[in-house]
Amino acid sequence: MMHRLFVGFRPPPAIRAQLQALAGGVASARWQDDEQLHCTLRYIGEVERPRAEDIAVALGSLRFAPFELAVDGVGEFDSRGRPNALWAGLRPQDQVTQLHQKIDQALVRLGLEPERRAYRPHITLARMNVPAGTNARFLQDHAGLTSPPFRVDAFLLFESHLGREGARYAAIERYPLRP
Repeated sequence: MMHRLFVGFRPPPAIRAQLQALAGGVASARWQDDEQLHCTLRYIGEVERPRAEDIAVALGSLRFAPFELAVDGVGEFDSRGRPNALWAGLRPQDQVTQLHQKIDQALVRLGLEPERRAYRPHITLARMNVPAGTNARFLQDHAGLTSPPFRVDAFLLFESHLGREGARYAAIERYPLRP
């Protein structure tokens, strides 16, 4: 049996509520629900159970100090010039990027391919899979989005289950951050 995995963390409920309040006003956007709001630290992909167990053990051995982040602005990702996702940015990016790199290195030592894409810490707000036109109004209206700082004191190993209504995520292991 294959398991579709990724590593990430969830912002606290108040931050997720703030992000969910942004939903609306964008044609063809599929807004993320509370369960889906997270920051991906490393996408793993489909692995068999023995490899998933090795990943869980390797992640448990990582040491990284807790840190604080805040939401900072919005943006969009595109594919071939067509917007396919809206996101909220995070700042400062240094510590979350370092945690991403540490997780990536641990997974590479297990034999997984290194992450090839540039890493940009963000929380996906909405996905779009049909031409949606411009998101300029949303981006302009929410360019100054900020949140109070929040503490990241753990990360999670998630399993993603694809269905008709999109992906559903189940946290299968929690890893407290510790220096």
